[in-house]
Amino acid sequence: MQYTFVIGERTRTVHLQRQGGGYRVTVDGQTFDVHAADVDGQALSLLVGSTTAQGAGRSLPAVVVPGRTPGELQVAVHGRTLPVQVVAAERSRRRGGGPGDTSGPQRIVAPMPGKVVRVLVAAGDQVQPKQGLVVVEAMKMENELRAARAGRVVSVSVVEGQSVDAGAVLAVVE
Repeated sequence: MQYTFVIGERTRTVHLQRQGGGYRVTVDGQTFDVHAADVDGQALSLLVGSTTAQGAGRSLPAVVVPGRTPGELQVAVHGRTLPVQVVAAERSRRRGGGPGDTSGPQRIVAPMPGKVVRVLVAAGDQVQPKQGLVVVEAMKMENELRAARAGRVVSVSVVEGQSVDAGAVLAVVE
């Protein structure tokens, strides 16, 4: 199956093919064998090994949280949380497939249950793409949640020290 994803501000075409107990994943012409194990319904343990490289794969913890709209996800890997939009093929053509075509408010959501350790912006602040907004500590890792594109912070709904559930809206940027 082939998917188009808008990851942060980049559009990627990803080809997935089921292979044995895992998948063969091709991104930007690079192919990987990926095995995923569900840890707790949201967290995944991924074993990723390049099909062109020798040796064992590397283990990556990942958390995938659905966003507020269909196809919208927050994906946390290696302490970084990225907004991901799954784009259907026909919608991709209609939108031109470019990340600059995205519109509407950006809802910054907690990728997993955790504690807010820093709030880096306030309502009314102008933000740039990839600028840090909120830092959430979860599973003994700090995850800095960033703006996907430039805009103005409309609201911040958390304070430092507050516990949050997975999928909780932390801030909104327009």
